[in-house]
Amino acid sequence: MAIFKKPAIKTEPRKKRDIPHGLFQKCPGCGNVVHEIELAQNQRVCPHCDHHFTQSARERLDYLLDRETFVETDADLKSIDTLRFQGMASYKDRLKNYQQRIGLIDAVISGHGMIDGYKVAIAVMDFGFLAATMGSVVGERITRTIEYGTAERAPVVIVSASGGARMYEGMLSLMQMAKTSGALTRHAEQRLPYISVLTNPTTAGVMASFASLGDVIIAEPKSMIGFAGPRVIKETTHQDLPKEFQTAEFLQDHGLIDMIVHRKHMREQISRLLSYLSISP
Repeated sequence: MAIFKKPAIKTEPRKKRDIPHGLFQKCPGCGNVVHEIELAQNQRVCPHCDHHFTQSARERLDYLLDRETFVETDADLKSIDTLRFQGMASYKDRLKNYQQRIGLIDAVISGHGMIDGYKVAIAVMDFGFLAATMGSVVGERITRTIEYGTAERAPVVIVSASGGARMYEGMLSLMQMAKTSGALTRHAEQRLPYISVLTNPTTAGVMASFASLGDVIIAEPKSMIGFAGPRVIKETTHQDLPKEFQTAEFLQDHGLIDMIVHRKHMREQISRLLSYLSISP
């Protein structure tokens, strides 16, 4: 039995240091922690391993186009819940949530601008908005962008990133595959160029339609590109898949992609292609 009692030492609980959410990002490629400011200054490319983080549509437009030349079109088009989709959350609620969080009306920004003096009709998909799934508004905006390019005899550039068709819109979503492809056919009949840029990931209905129809198809390094996911294909075919299956590198080796271009060189490469394919600025 102790003669003396050990005095209790009262200490004030330590306050946790508040670290602002999103200040640092852990790189999926190398595991290093990168400051958000450093990522933004490096076009959202890891400075350690060159992993390409997801980039927003506005960030891509700011980088690709000449300063203050972009004119957005069809910005007032909004998705509606035609099928009255009900699940864990209604389609209307999901749309409202993403519109407030991402600051976009839908998963694509479209319009026209200049790249090194070349006028282009351009559409850029934003994976942050409902995984950039293609619904009626996305398909309509892309179709109108292509039609604008055809009418103005301007090249079309589409930057794709998508999880595929938007299930909340059912058949109306799938119809966009044919609509966008038809517009590109009319564009090609006028002998006008279309450059397709594939980013991580570009899959399903988007990949099976306008994303794979470019006169030149460019991909960012190590992007996942395909129709169905590797797991689905493996379970369906009961076959072991090749190494790096459905990556940009694999598809380039097998002839589906023309070139793989680092994000920092994308603007320069597109400009060079425009000088080969289009009318002088």
